[in-house]
Amino acid sequence: MHFEPEVIRSQEDSRFKELTEARGSKIFLEGTRLCQDAINSKVVPETIIFTEDNEELAQKWCGLFASSKAYKITDKLFRKISKTKTPQGIAIITDSTPQDQIPDGKFYLILDRIQDPGNMGTIIRSADAFGTAAVILLPGCCDPYTDKVLRASMGSIFHINVVKATNTEELFKQFKQKQITTYAMHLKGDNLNDAELTTPAAFFIGNEANGLDDSISEQCDKLIKIPMQGKAESLNAAVAASIISYIASNS
Repeated sequence: MHFEPEVIRSQEDSRFKELTEARGSKIFLEGTRLCQDAINSKVVPETIIFTEDNEELAQKWCGLFASSKAYKITDKLFRKISKTKTPQGIAIITDSTPQDQIPDGKFYLILDRIQDPGNMGTIIRSADAFGTAAVILLPGCCDPYTDKVLRASMGSIFHINVVKATNTEELFKQFKQKQITTYAMHLKGDNLNDAELTTPAAFFIGNEANGLDDSISEQCDKLIKIPMQGKAESLNAAVAASIISYIASNS
């Protein structure tokens, strides 16, 4: 395929303004590794943006996706559109297509109002590492496709199912139909060491400051907690998710 990118040299160019708007409304990925991870995971770039030093790589990616548009811009313009301090000069823009259905699997992480992007990204990364079937986001969670979450996940968001649940009641119905045991991570729960986990299982993890909403924990089959020997009252949500994912993967 003949490679003919459009060239943009001025920030006053209407095409550059369109790219800037798309960066804010769609998924904007930048950097060779993050973009390549997405492409390897069958994410289709709507747009490829690159500087002169990255023309060969951009040409390769365009060869894989006939529908992708390519824009060659100056280093100065790339710094304006970039969200990082040291931009690498290549980025892709794509659409978010979160799933609505729960895939079959051994265990799931369900997040209630997790709002810190770093925590969200780390949870997704741990979920990927330990074979979680899906990370399910209840209303009130931060957007999993923001730049900070994407970078904290280190590309894992493209390897795992991330589901946005719009109706908590419907979610519990699906778990019941699939005979999935629901566990609430709760300070009043039984010690994890003493609990006999059964799979498939769904583990509900609450907000960093306030824990799980009472209306959610009351619907779960069991309350469990991670036993701690020190004086800390609770664990960071991402740490708790990592521990429970490791244990569940070996249950």
